[in-house]
Amino acid sequence: MKKSIVSIVGNLVSFVISLIVLLPLAVLFINSFKTSAEANRMTLSLPKKWVVENYVTVVEKGKLFSSFLNGILYASCSVVIIVILVSAAAFVISRNQKGINRFLYYFIISGIAVPINNVALMKVLQVLHLVNTRIGIILLYAAINIPLSLFLSFGFIATIPREIDEAAVIDGCSPRQLFLRVIVPLIKPIMSTVFVLEFMTVWNDFTMPLYYLNNSRKWPMTLAVYSFFGAFENSWNLVAADIILTLAPVLIVFILGQKYIVGGVSAGSVKG
Repeated sequence: MKKSIVSIVGNLVSFVISLIVLLPLAVLFINSFKTSAEANRMTLSLPKKWVVENYVTVVEKGKLFSSFLNGILYASCSVVIIVILVSAAAFVISRNQKGINRFLYYFIISGIAVPINNVALMKVLQVLHLVNTRIGIILLYAAINIPLSLFLSFGFIATIPREIDEAAVIDGCSPRQLFLRVIVPLIKPIMSTVFVLEFMTVWNDFTMPLYYLNNSRKWPMTLAVYSFFGAFENSWNLVAADIILTLAPVLIVFILGQKYIVGGVSAGSVKG
């Protein structure tokens, strides 16, 4: 009886949390099909007439195709850099945790807690001539997201027995062959986890492109929403449609990669 009550309470809590998460999405979805006047109230009431043309307007006026390509470029390139650097660094540090390696590990993962100083960061990018450049924003995303990725990857790789390394070396593997042919196949779960998590993080980011990309042609989809705000009128129906279109790719990535997220995070948290 006691277990049944706990189960019912747990289900109710899960239901309430699900409603809290899904309610804003439902409001956005419904209002994305309303006229501008109806959408100003942003309610859950169904539209009198479903205006599908809102999405056509958003794609054309908001230049969503070019924004989509920018977002894909920033997310894909930065995540590839993160996965390659972090997997290699985590392997080296986990296998040799003495001296400078241990210091570097704690120094890098301290970036998880240290807040971003945008003024100092802007100065660094100006010195490197990377302000308002695509390569600059890609490198910026990679640098910001490396600490958490390294923390997860280090915990996962540390659980791989060193006997595997020793057996590979005895069989004649060089350090490069050991990593590429033996370790990489074993760490695919955490690499997939890092890829999915960081892709979603970069795709959903709003502030970095706003601060460091002054040219609207280089903006990702998250900033396309500015096209529908004016000095005298805000088109909330178009804003809602833009947000729905922006959410769609990352929701697809999350649905396809959620099993890797659960498996990789749980495995990577065993040891660290």
